[in-house]
Amino acid sequence: MKRKILFLCTGNSCRSQMAEGFAKKRGWDAYSAGTHPELNVSKIAIKVMDEIGLEIHNNIPKSLDYYSNQQFNIVASVCDNAKQSCPVFIGNADLIIHQSFEDPANAKGTEDKILSEFRNVRDLIKVWVDSL
Repeated sequence: MKRKILFLCTGNSCRSQMAEGFAKKRGWDAYSAGTHPELNVSKIAIKVMDEIGLEIHNNIPKSLDYYSNQQFNIVASVCDNAKQSCPVFIGNADLIIHQSFEDPANAKGTEDKILSEFRNVRDLIKVWVDSL
């Protein structure tokens, strides 16, 4: 049976979506959610994941509440704000972990600079997910 993992962040539009994509590629039963979900997955996150052959364009940001009655092997927060919401899942997870990544949606500057920040965060998340 596949291990089940839930990635949490604030908006569920970038970091947790990327982590979900990497985990699915590694064979996990992976999901993501946000404490305050955005309306859409970031177009730039979609672009940088497409660059490495992972499609997340059909993903939809979901609320943490969407998964409140499900059991997970791991609940992993990928930002400090979401970490504070993890206690909600204490009864629903075998293990709760945290690894904070900068929010690439806050990047400022030229299009190249912003893309570079998204790629950097993407690559850091990949290394982390691979280590799980």
